[in-house]
Amino acid sequence: MNGIRDRAIGALAGLALGDALGMPTQSMSRARIAERYGPITGLRDAAPDQPIAPGLPAGTVTDDTEQALLLARLLIDGAGEIDAVAFARALSRWEADMVRRGSADLLGPSTKRAIQRLHDGESPDETGRDGTTNGAAMRITPVGIAVPVTDSNALVDAVVAASRVTHNTGIAIAAAAAVAAAVSAGVAGASLADALDAAERAAAAGARRGHWRAGGDVGARVRWVRGWVRGMGRAALADAVADVVGTSVAAQESVVAAFALVEALGTEPLDALTLAAGLGGDTDTVGAICGAVLGAHHGVAGLPGDLVATVCRVNGLDLAPVADRLLELRRRAGVDGGRRS
Repeated sequence: MNGIRDRAIGALAGLALGDALGMPTQSMSRARIAERYGPITGLRDAAPDQPIAPGLPAGTVTDDTEQALLLARLLIDGAGEIDAVAFARALSRWEADMVRRGSADLLGPSTKRAIQRLHDGESPDETGRDGTTNGAAMRITPVGIAVPVTDSNALVDAVVAASRVTHNTGIAIAAAAAVAAAVSAGVAGASLADALDAAERAAAAGARRGHWRAGGDVGARVRWVRGWVRGMGRAALADAVADVVGTSVAAQESVVAAFALVEALGTEPLDALTLAAGLGGDTDTVGAICGAVLGAHHGVAGLPGDLVATVCRVNGLDLAPVADRLLELRRRAGVDGGRRS
């Protein structure tokens, strides 16, 4: 079995790889992806007419990875605590930097609206009251590495702290809690089935937090989709996820889509991630979440090493020190179920 450090690095590497595979196809339809790129089998340059990332080189990551690493830095600097106002300011600085770089890959609608409310003087407990998109879930992986899944209350509390300023709704918190729990369980050495069971439980707990907004129950949808897609072939799975589950920025679509791919293709990470890249919609986020969960389970040694190396080189990423610091926070939280392999 891979060690806990390998799995923690794997969670970050899987997130970045899934994000980079989805970069050239994000915000495109499934039909347009097939027409423009053909089958996605590896890292691709973004086409000149890509709506979000035109012309970016193969292997480039997007806001999913950048915001996850931003959250990781805040967690590390705050000894495991997240200051909501500091987080919002950091996100604003990140977006300003993206504007200077000429990128159109900026803050999502929930985050942008919440930060404007914070600038207008609203309480951080209220600024994220309408945030039901997947922004909290896409960046939550560092919390899953830093907080043991065995302390479910502490894990959900940490998810809320990392989400409330921008995504303080039951839907968004449930989605982020599901991702954090699956990553945390994977890092601890759990089986994939046990990690997904933990995701369902965390989603149920997270749904009781934050402001209520109408929408499908994330935990129930994860439980349903796991049973539905189990044993599906690749073509049927792609149809099921794209046409029935959905891949929009809505948390109860794209996050559930990622878990569907984990359930059906969990033994083959690259198959799952390349399928995510071709589904259409929020492909980079579906890929990033799927990659984080599978990377936490398989470890970085279980991911395609050449592709991970390319992503790290293209983006100047050094993920091992980040994983090490997050694991220090995890160790302070207590022994993780005796799984310190």
